Amino acid sequence: MLESLDMRKDVQDIFKMTPHDKQVMMFSATLSKEIRPVCKKFMQDPMEIYVDDEAKLTLHGLVQHYIKLKEEEKNRKLNDLLDALDFNQVVIFVKSVSRAAELDKLLVECNFPSICIHSGMSQEERLKRYKGFKEGHTRILVATDLVGRGIDIERVNIVINYDMPDSADTYLHRVGRAGRFGTKGLAITFVSCSTDVDVLNNVQSRFEVDIKQLPEQIDTSTYMPS
Repeated sequence: MLESLDMRKDVQDIFKMTPHDKQVMMFSATLSKEIRPVCKKFMQDPMEIYVDDEAKLTLHGLVQHYIKLKEEEKNRKLNDLLDALDFNQVVIFVKSVSRAAELDKLLVECNFPSICIHSGMSQEERLKRYKGFKEGHTRILVATDLVGRGIDIERVNIVINYDMPDSADTYLHRVGRAGRFGTKGLAITFVSCSTDVDVLNNVQSRFEVDIKQLPEQIDTSTYMPS
């Protein structure tokens, strides 16, 4: 929100029209139910407004699939997907800094236009790479959960969970990088162990979504903007 000057002006206009003796608290859409009562202790007679049901937070227009495979099969499958899928830009999420660096290096060696962003870089370098990706200088971004929240890039229409996230909330934030601004998007998650299966089941249960195995052929029109 703070990156958008239009949004910032709208919020400021709202503040000007409301009483000055007010409190304003902003929360993520996935704020846990356990934290909400704690937040209320800092407010005076608060009014809560829910825009949509929590179960619908998985985003409209986002196609979601998973692939069951072994850990050692991930690189080959990722290469196959990047060759086969049509995409404007894609974000690939991994679970650690070292895996981000290694996967990015592998993709570059395979002649894929890739960069990576992770916490092992200086903030200046991260911002430089993010700006370059947002401007479309590269089409593939390998990242840790450092960029899993608050990154809005209109051209991103595919998210690949190379490593399964650690929770349903993290999954939601990751896949939310695709299909922004009311556009279509595709999320593909690699499932390689029983822990991955547990997280996937939790995602489906919490957000009431049926995530099916990736078919051999996928209709491009379901995730590519027309």
